[in-house]
Amino acid sequence: MIPLDPSGTAPTRTAPTPFEPAVLAALHEQLDLLTADGTVPGGVIAHGTADTAPGYLTAGVVAPECGDAPPGPDTVYDVASLTKVLATWTVTGSSLRPPLTLDTPVRDLLPGIGADAPGGRVTPRQILTHTSGLRADTRLDQYRGRTEPLAELLCAEPLIAEPGTEHRYINRGFVLLGLALAHVLGRRLDDLAASRWNALGLAATAYGPLTRSARLAPTERRLPGAPRLWGIPHDDNAALLGGVAGHAGVFSTPADLAAFATALLRSHADGGTLGRWLAVSLRPAAAIGGGLHRGLAWTVTGDGRTAHHHGFTGTSLYLSPATGRYLALCTNAVYHHRDNRTRLAPLRALALAAVDADPREAAP
Repeated sequence: MIPLDPSGTAPTRTAPTPFEPAVLAALHEQLDLLTADGTVPGGVIAHGTADTAPGYLTAGVVAPECGDAPPGPDTVYDVASLTKVLATWTVTGSSLRPPLTLDTPVRDLLPGIGADAPGGRVTPRQILTHTSGLRADTRLDQYRGRTEPLAELLCAEPLIAEPGTEHRYINRGFVLLGLALAHVLGRRLDDLAASRWNALGLAATAYGPLTRSARLAPTERRLPGAPRLWGIPHDDNAALLGGVAGHAGVFSTPADLAAFATALLRSHADGGTLGRWLAVSLRPAAAIGGGLHRGLAWTVTGDGRTAHHHGFTGTSLYLSPATGRYLALCTNAVYHHRDNRTRLAPLRALALAAVDADPREAAP
């Protein structure tokens, strides 16, 4: 059962407001600039509202290896940490019933976690809000050769903060929550996620590895002269888990991300299960800085109007029930540079402002 807002108030329902042409032009210009200066080989911005068909802005190419064709709605990207909301958050929100609740310690969700294991008292709520206090570095490679189950190893590590007290972006928590979901629900995480995606009409979203093709955007070349990662998760820790992890490993398309965002916005407006879960998740739970907060998995504005999440590879998803709008940014920015957070910052800031803008405040 989805937890209800303690205030008992229903979500505010407003008619979706389309993006202004000038806003879309500015977004397209930024994407063109990032392509021209070599930040990204190319990319796609999917945009729309809860009650309109998606539109697409494109620039550049998928990658030099894929020919001269531009990317489009069906280009497949490694979405990296968007996995957290596409898979783990979605499965959690549709599965909240005893024994799985937001405040159940993970030691009660997984076998073999001792009462004295430091991480055993961490809860799904603390994992989703990145306040678990688990180690901030993921480094699953440190467990090579160990025979204990991964969940036991993760929970045995000392905590770096009291759970629920400090915000730190922690992948380990989502790895642990993915393991807990699989155990409690009796199915692999990729199978659980696929059943949710199929129900939402996300035909191209999947955990890797995927077969190389001109539709699939390659990412980084890890060693000089070696082939690029292409259909294999860019995240090292997800790769160690065979490509299926709670924090990374999913591949998707601009069209599927648009469908996902549309489904969430419509469910929110209609009071559906995922919409109620989104409403709960939009409530600020931990301050991040710059006027932003962490909700449940999503980064949210301080007033809870708008949610977004980024992926390390150069992807982002933004949606606002308050305006009915969404944007999905798909690039393979790590193709040229391993860390593009600074380079992508202007486009990401513009995207957030575009989705969140209140049309009532627009100039006449």
